[in-house]
Amino acid sequence: MDSIQDLILQTLDAEGSISDTAALTLNAQAIDQLAILGVLNALTSREVVAFTILEVEHWILTEEGAGIANNGSPEVMVFNAIPEGDEGISIPALQKIVGESYKFGQGAAFKNKWIKKSAAGLARSVSSVVDTTRQDLESIRSGNILADKVMADYKKRKLIDKKKTSSYRVEKGDKFTLTLAKEETDITQEMILSGDWKSAQFKKYNFAPGVVGVAPRGGYLHPLMKVREEFRQIFLELGFTEMPTNKFVDSSFWNFDALFQPQQHPARDAHDTFFLKDPATDRKYPRDYMERVKKVHSEGGYGSAGYGYDWKEEEAEKLLLRTHTTAVSSNMLYHLAQEKEFRPVKYFSIDRVFRNETTDATHLAEFHQLEGVVADRGLTLGDLIGTLHSFFQKLGIPRIKFKPAFNPYTEPSMEIFSWHDGLGKWVEIGNSGMFRPEMLRPMGLPEDVSVIAWGLGVERPTMIKYGYDDIRELLGHKVNIDMVQKNPICRFVVAFIANICTDVLFFRLDKKMGREL
Repeated sequence: MDSIQDLILQTLDAEGSISDTAALTLNAQAIDQLAILGVLNALTSREVVAFTILEVEHWILTEEGAGIANNGSPEVMVFNAIPEGDEGISIPALQKIVGESYKFGQGAAFKNKWIKKSAAGLARSVSSVVDTTRQDLESIRSGNILADKVMADYKKRKLIDKKKTSSYRVEKGDKFTLTLAKEETDITQEMILSGDWKSAQFKKYNFAPGVVGVAPRGGYLHPLMKVREEFRQIFLELGFTEMPTNKFVDSSFWNFDALFQPQQHPARDAHDTFFLKDPATDRKYPRDYMERVKKVHSEGGYGSAGYGYDWKEEEAEKLLLRTHTTAVSSNMLYHLAQEKEFRPVKYFSIDRVFRNETTDATHLAEFHQLEGVVADRGLTLGDLIGTLHSFFQKLGIPRIKFKPAFNPYTEPSMEIFSWHDGLGKWVEIGNSGMFRPEMLRPMGLPEDVSVIAWGLGVERPTMIKYGYDDIRELLGHKVNIDMVQKNPICRFVVAFIANICTDVLFFRLDKKMGREL
């Protein structure tokens, strides 16, 4: 590039301008015009030169046309391969001599009446021929243009083609010079420390229209985050407030005991829950509230007989990775109860929870759970059903029904079903219930205050929305980063939810282990 730049500058200095860069040579060789364009663009950006584009169309020989110009046309090759005399040559022998060009060459030779049939196969009809095609192509290669009909015929035969070439007319610019100082592209630390930046020449930014430049790299949303945001918007449209869920580690007290879940429950076993080793315990819960929870577990209260066992704080203080976001709901409801005057609330959360489960194509040890909670005076089962109808209507699920179920901390409890047109049956899509008095009264909530709640998972609808069969390809170490960058925007519509709401659409909570909601 430097040698081309020197040639252009020296030529301009000597002659004042360059009428056509196609005439420039370097070491007696023609110069690639693309290389010249690169140099001219660089010089123009510094106002050293100015140039205009010269475009010229001319005819060139194709690969086949060049072969004919070098070796002769197929018809002449056929004629030359046939020996003189009436005996002629057999067709197989002629094919072997001429090769792939035989078929076209034989037809053209017959058309020109150069050959005829003989006893052996083919024989000459004339003593000599002129290879007009070869002569024409040689002339075109030299830059000559023949009659329009002839040129059209050769183009139709794909022997010639038009090519557009560009060269440039160059003039001196306002800042023309033979010596160019190096332009810096960035200010470096060394330049700042030494002060060289004061005298350095910096390359101008190119803001010309149509110049794209290097696309800046940006962040990308994971498909789960897109689906999560869709659910979040639905809750916000219904007037809910998002609970702070940025606390993965919690005590067994908030995760289990505050929810009136007995300490002997199988869900609290190490085979089902991730317990921490260091630190292993935490007693950051109100002591008076703990005593009330202990009493309702051991002795009962608020119309309940309790579980009748020896409740131990050693179990409640164990730290764990939360198994459900209801641990956050219990904490929020307790703080609500501590306010001077009760106020109705509508809470929701969508965040990660953890279970000590074997991973497979449909299960992970960590996943995302969605939960809705409403607290108000005089709420009934009818309010829960009405709220669920509104919520699932927003999801595009107009037809739902309920079936009684059992949960440790809700009574009554209901499984939620939706009608699936494709399957022609009702399928389970979530779980719900009203929090028990044994959970709410120890918190300090008034007796006429009821709390309704429901929950479902996020991974399964995301898998179906984006077409994944293996949940490990959506979340975990097997995730393809390229997938995160290229996945489309998520948008739930009625047709999508109504048609894919199967019994694997939403996370089915393990009723056997007492982990509803």
